[in-house]
Amino acid sequence: MPEVTIERTVEWYDTDAAGHQHHSVILRWAEAAEAELLRQHDVAWLFGRTPRVRHEVDYRSRLWFGEVCKTRFWVDRFGRTSLTFAFEVHGQNGLVANGSVVVVHAEPDQDKATPWPDEVVAALGGRS
Repeated sequence: MPEVTIERTVEWYDTDAAGHQHHSVILRWAEAAEAELLRQHDVAWLFGRTPRVRHEVDYRSRLWFGEVCKTRFWVDRFGRTSLTFAFEVHGQNGLVANGSVVVVHAEPDQDKATPWPDEVVAALGGRS
């Protein structure tokens, strides 16, 4: 299944009052990696059509201001109308967080999830 790795530096605005990364930055980096994955596979037009229906993060350790980290993001499961992405964030001392994000395909003119277009299935490794 497709995957991508992006690199980020922990900036001041990424930290909380304790000086380490704020919990929300992990999901922000996961979404940045998702955007890169979709761009690389020519399906960035999906933005606005893939609402999140679930996300889960397990925090393993902390990142500090100025630390460089890598977010690995990949397609984990491909369903008829949903897709599960998985991710890991690694800092200089190893695994910081891992988790998953479930999105569904929703055409703008529909009130419910709709099947993935064939182009997306082909690009992201799903099966019809």
